[in-house]
Amino acid sequence: MADSTEPLSGTQRAAVVLLSLGEAQAAEVLRHMDAKDVQKLGVAMATVGDVSHRMVEKVIGEFADVITQPAKIGDGADEYVRAVLMQALGEERASGVIDRILTGQNTPGLDALKWMEPKAIADLVRHEHPQIIAIVLAHLEGDQGAEVLKCLPEALRGDVLMRVATLDSIPAHALTELNDVMARQFSGTQTAKPAVVGGAKVAASILNFMDAGSDETLLQSISEADGALGDEIRDLMFTFDNLATMEDRTMQAILREVSSDTLALALRGADPRVRAKVTGNMSQRAAEILIDDMESRGPVRLAEVEAAQKEILAQVRKMAESGDITLQTRSEDFV
Repeated sequence: MADSTEPLSGTQRAAVVLLSLGEAQAAEVLRHMDAKDVQKLGVAMATVGDVSHRMVEKVIGEFADVITQPAKIGDGADEYVRAVLMQALGEERASGVIDRILTGQNTPGLDALKWMEPKAIADLVRHEHPQIIAIVLAHLEGDQGAEVLKCLPEALRGDVLMRVATLDSIPAHALTELNDVMARQFSGTQTAKPAVVGGAKVAASILNFMDAGSDETLLQSISEADGALGDEIRDLMFTFDNLATMEDRTMQAILREVSSDTLALALRGADPRVRAKVTGNMSQRAAEILIDDMESRGPVRLAEVEAAQKEILAQVRKMAESGDITLQTRSEDFV
């Protein structure tokens, strides 16, 4: 970031703090963070660029103000964290974050899986009961869970995803046993508290990252077993067609991050409403160039169109995860 007069994002401010700590201290902080946060902070540290001495002092000062404020420490810490997140995010959006934070304190074996390659995770659990596999997938992020699911035998995928979608509260003893199994592959065990994981939203998140065709096959198998559940999952999924319902400002932000070549290819197989939403948020000249590009390409493979759409959706989810935009499905908002 060359211009230090621009306001720094929260991630960039955290990167400035870590860079100010020195290698050893920064490494110690990162060791206590999950894989996605480490990756996000690592990118920020590598790209933050030249920051003025005055800006560094300002960031460090803000950080010092925060950590010196009175805080509840001890037996009431969980409740304090819960209250703060509820106030900041709202009950619906905070619930998943709270479960991940508070449950993660007691499941080091399961949390260690987030650092493994999907194939390694699949190899580790493929001979376990489908319910065990479902609990493991429910503890992973949607994209990682999808990659693990792809590595499992095809005959097993529908059963596992069905179990993910119907998961609710896991008894403490069951979570302890599962954590023990995972922990034996890594290190240490702790007593686990009851956890709420899984559900239709988690299943939808996993399906969002599956390859085109595979997602519909799995969803169809769930619908055949439980029609209402299949409809609920479908309502929670974010697909390329959902771009048509986005706010104009959100669409404009997305278009700034997507290449014209990818966009032209993705729109070849798109719903007319999506095309209208995209071109309606471009200048007249840019829209004309895009349409000309689409028409001049000639026949293209369906697989190429789907790959381009997946690429755009991946960028959209990345922006949602960073808080730049909010995604909206047919039934509710999620980020």
